[in-house]
Amino acid sequence: MVSPKQLITGPTFEEMLHPDKIDPQVRQQALEAKEKDPLDPINLYNITWRNAEGKIYYEVLPQEFTGVEAPIVCLYSKDFPTGSHKVGATYSVLIEKELFGEVDPSKHTLIWPSTGNYGIGGAWVGCRMNFDSIVILPEEMSQERFDLVRSYGARLVLTPGCESNVKEIYDKCRELKRADPERIRILNQFEVFGNYRFHYYVTGNTIIELARELEEKGIGNGKVVAFVSAMGSAGTIAAGDRLKQEWPEHLIIGLEPIQCPTIYWNGYGGHDIQGIGDKHVTWIHNVMNMDAIMCIDDIECKKGLQLLTEEAGWKTMVNRYGVPEESVQLMAETFGISGVCNVLGAIKTAKYYGFGPHDVIVTVLTDAIDRYHSVMEQLTATYGPMDETEAAVRLVSIFHNQKLDWIKEATRDLRNQWHNLKYYTWVEQQGKSIEELNAQRNPDYWLREQEKVAEIDAAIRAARSD
Repeated sequence: MVSPKQLITGPTFEEMLHPDKIDPQVRQQALEAKEKDPLDPINLYNITWRNAEGKIYYEVLPQEFTGVEAPIVCLYSKDFPTGSHKVGATYSVLIEKELFGEVDPSKHTLIWPSTGNYGIGGAWVGCRMNFDSIVILPEEMSQERFDLVRSYGARLVLTPGCESNVKEIYDKCRELKRADPERIRILNQFEVFGNYRFHYYVTGNTIIELARELEEKGIGNGKVVAFVSAMGSAGTIAAGDRLKQEWPEHLIIGLEPIQCPTIYWNGYGGHDIQGIGDKHVTWIHNVMNMDAIMCIDDIECKKGLQLLTEEAGWKTMVNRYGVPEESVQLMAETFGISGVCNVLGAIKTAKYYGFGPHDVIVTVLTDAIDRYHSVMEQLTATYGPMDETEAAVRLVSIFHNQKLDWIKEATRDLRNQWHNLKYYTWVEQQGKSIEELNAQRNPDYWLREQEKVAEIDAAIRAARSD
């Protein structure tokens, strides 16, 4: 086991949820480093959904934009270290492995299999915690992703294909592990429960507290009727497991690309909603708890992002449709492609279930435009520049008139089908046992993983005190 004195530790789960519980001197040092030295390991203490004043990073989307009465509320990630909440998942995965002696910075190279933000987070966290890190990404991801990984000090290995080509990533992991089994350690976001625990505890409880805050402002009734999230690793959607414990009638809505509808109907294919739709059901996805699956068009997501981030879109939304200027400015800074996908899913959810003005729907903006400028350039090259007329068409056709196709509500049979899809990746390819797979049908399996939060927090505190 690694000596506690060798460890670089960061916050506990409780401190990521409530950063005011961090030692005040450490918290102040972290806040100062956020701007002055973002690569300083002290920035691990900036992994939280809250700003320096303890306010949650969120926005309530205006009805003039969404076209629905139900308030759609977005947690946004751009102010996390690396600009994505995935940094919380990577830290949680690594600190658990390190505390219990599975990885050692003096001995091991970490492999971070990813299609984007997890790899970026792994590069940042791994190198801040003194690990040699390799990030595996599909070669068709955005150039900005590659640049960020390298800027954080990690090495990059590219595999064939696009977002949905995860098997090729797994194959590369096995190849690297075979070549140097003593040194290589694979931190697979699709499998390891540190990812699940971060979102179950930190993201989930943040949303519960936000619901109360919104009620005080006259938005909603202190509850969240639905949590909407696309699945990449299926880390983020774990927040829904916590919300359903708080409100048993709460709905968990999963999203996939139309171009790769794996859960929806065992489909496959390439797509470009970077960060989701990885052509398999992940090990950490509690599909037995999901209430519906909806599919979203990747072209609509990209065109929607361009609407939000270019001047013609801003002018159209403000001048023609009355979207408040301050909302337009915030959306321009906080949305990425998967964020648009999540909001389109939230709009579908509001329409399909007939939710009204007191029914709060929450979703997450996983990253922001800073890693998609090259994608927007490709979009312009393919479809031509977006003028104000085209911007109006996009607002109405993509957002206001979002269709109620590609929706399946969960039944007992469907949940079993979704669960059974895990067999082909995890038992046939990745070495899990049938007994492990069957155990996931029981809610107690997930409760045991959730309860480990307290154990991990105690281990972090003990490592600090040694």
